[in-house]
Amino acid sequence: MYQLIFATNNQHKIEEIQSLVGPDFSIIDMKSAGIDIDIPEPHATLNENALEKAQTIFDITKTNCFSEDTGLEIEALNGAPGVKSARYAGEDRNFQANIDKVLEELKNKNNRKAQFRTVICLKWQEQTYYFEGICKGEIALEMQGEKGFGYDPIFIPDGSTKSFAQMNMEEKNSFSHRQKAVTQLFEFLRKQ
Repeated sequence: MYQLIFATNNQHKIEEIQSLVGPDFSIIDMKSAGIDIDIPEPHATLNENALEKAQTIFDITKTNCFSEDTGLEIEALNGAPGVKSARYAGEDRNFQANIDKVLEELKNKNNRKAQFRTVICLKWQEQTYYFEGICKGEIALEMQGEKGFGYDPIFIPDGSTKSFAQMNMEEKNSFSHRQKAVTQLFEFLRKQ
């Protein structure tokens, strides 16, 4: 089994990614790797923020690692919240406040098309690689479901009538932007 540090302390993301990669790889979070820092995400693109996190962990550990940055991009909001998705309503990363802000801003808009986009940055043998996954869908009129995290209660992927928060992990993974990027990442790693 190969162990990889994932530059996050978000247990939901760890569980989601571990469920995708199966038993060949063990994904550990920063805390399990003995790293207790909050890595800033000051950049204007998902790629740059993902690189910032992966490079920081690599500089500390000199170990192969990866990070991801995900944004919800809404057409009618010119791609917002995008790179600011986690802090859309403020620096405290309150997803209920973020959801409320999105729903308020879309209140009088007919176009509710949106996409989740995930960028993974892998530091492998001192090289840098990127993998991207996109899930297109639309923003619901109100919150639906109790599962998942972040914007899951208001995002309905194309091809479904349910929000991500109404799906179990297997259903969500069949649509997920993160799953698409993670699949590319681990296809790459299995060839190494």
